[in-house]
Amino acid sequence: MSTFGTLHLIPVPIAENYQAQDLLNVLPPRTLLATRALTHFIVENAKSARQALKAIEHPVAIQHISVHELPVRKGSEPLNEGELMLLLSPLLSGQSIGVMSESGCPGMADPGAELAAWAHSRGIAVVSHIGPSSVLLALMASGLQGQRFAFNGYLPVQTEARTQALRHLEMRSARENMTQLFIETPYRNEVMLNALLHTLNDHTKLTIAAHLTATGEMLRTQTIEQWKAVPYTIARVPTVFALLAEPILTPTHNVYPKNHQGKRPFSSKKPPTANRNKNG
Repeated sequence: MSTFGTLHLIPVPIAENYQAQDLLNVLPPRTLLATRALTHFIVENAKSARQALKAIEHPVAIQHISVHELPVRKGSEPLNEGELMLLLSPLLSGQSIGVMSESGCPGMADPGAELAAWAHSRGIAVVSHIGPSSVLLALMASGLQGQRFAFNGYLPVQTEARTQALRHLEMRSARENMTQLFIETPYRNEVMLNALLHTLNDHTKLTIAAHLTATGEMLRTQTIEQWKAVPYTIARVPTVFALLAEPILTPTHNVYPKNHQGKRPFSSKKPPTANRNKNG
């Protein structure tokens, strides 16, 4: 029988500035029960983690709960072995630990994967708990391809690199009939939407899923042409974007379906030339 503790991945609400009732509405009893039984936590943000623990009415006083923030890293720089050992060593002595991100599910578009990998490498049990995932919620309601999909995290910030990334995702979507999902920092939502409208083919479908599980939630799927027709402004709230291009008819010959004007929807050699919508 193992003498190690267990690493628990604990989801939290997606919505910003949530209330106690919001947390109780989105987390099932099993997740709440497991969280209340833990006294050691590794978190993305200590303030929001303590808010969540208080909201679920944790039986131990907050000041007596061990809450350690993950070290801040630049880009995708990994944690070193010393940092991982410092955070996770209680597992080796039989104490279980909970991992909480600032929003949604740890390990999915949020920190947590490195901690789980460290635990697995030492034969320590890792348990994921049920809770809200903006990526899965967006895909579920999008109406896009749900059998083949890929989550791409954040796209490049630089204009040219972002444009190239969007063309690559659209091409892959067409070739593999695969939904491509990604996210953006809330204050750059409008920049991303404009890039999508000016880069993607008019017949490509785009889902915008904003402020999921919160008051004012918005999720809509339309073609790029339809998004251009009625200007839309995204608030500075957590948002998931998803696209699905028209599939290629004969993938082995790289042939694209023609639109109603007899033109190819897009080409790997020549970028799309959609008209710019000043209000987009």
